[in-house]
Amino acid sequence: MLILGLLVAFIAVMTVFLMFIPLGLSARPTLKQDPLLAGGLEGPEKKIVKQKGLMGVLHAISGPLSILNKPLTAGFVGRRLAKDLSLSNSSLNPEQFFLLKELLFAVLLWATLVFIKPSSDLFVLGLIIAVGVSYYAPEFWLKGRKKRVREEIVRDLPDTVDLLGLCVNAGLDFMMALKYVIDKSITVPIIMELQNMLQEINMGKPRRDALRDLARKYELPELSTFSRTLIQADRMGTSVTEALNMLSEDMREARFRRGESLAMKAPLKMLVPLLLCIFPVVAILVAGPVFLDFFTNNPMQKLRH
Repeated sequence: MLILGLLVAFIAVMTVFLMFIPLGLSARPTLKQDPLLAGGLEGPEKKIVKQKGLMGVLHAISGPLSILNKPLTAGFVGRRLAKDLSLSNSSLNPEQFFLLKELLFAVLLWATLVFIKPSSDLFVLGLIIAVGVSYYAPEFWLKGRKKRVREEIVRDLPDTVDLLGLCVNAGLDFMMALKYVIDKSITVPIIMELQNMLQEINMGKPRRDALRDLARKYELPELSTFSRTLIQADRMGTSVTEALNMLSEDMREARFRRGESLAMKAPLKMLVPLLLCIFPVVAILVAGPVFLDFFTNNPMQKLRH
């Protein structure tokens, strides 16, 4: 029974550990099948993005309530939150983000009142924990979401450049190729940013300024290289096709080197679950029967008698 319990505990721990491994393989910027050929009735220009889960509920109830948080988002705090929410591709505004903190505090306060009596010495500690968690948990969520969006952009940019290069090599100019890739690709952060850039260009913003703003927004070396290459090709009058082909090769090599670095870090990352999950179980399975036999049939007691 002890061995069975240890195996069940090991499987439970490894299951929880595997839940936090991000896959994200289905979100790469590949071209979609034509909906007319696939039997669909709506074209790519009729895509509707619906809010799901917690964000959908929050958007449904945050309309009139978030207005009360307007004074809290004035000044530097509001500008910082607006920038972070934009970088994380979140549809929340700073007022709704503060409302999320307030709702979380209300839930934690209710839980504190239910499980801890107000006359208890732990009640003040529970209130402090509720305030800290309700303030910092959304901040950590926003920071993690922003980091994940940056990683997705770095991961998907080489594929997007490859698609742009294929379209330009097929005879389209850069703007038509950009529009075609945006319309035919699935929605990932880099495609959304390129769509915003295309809309700014269509509204009259110069292409060079739009590319510079895209590079400044995320401050990623890969995006800066992408923008700088296209700006130089536009300024020097060189072929965009050659620029995209060279950029695609450079980004493919950079992605290969990045994969090698991640592969070299894998043994160090595997060492922590190995020490915490596998070695204790092996030690118990090997040394457990020896200790049980020793305590059951203690040879020292036989020597005393």
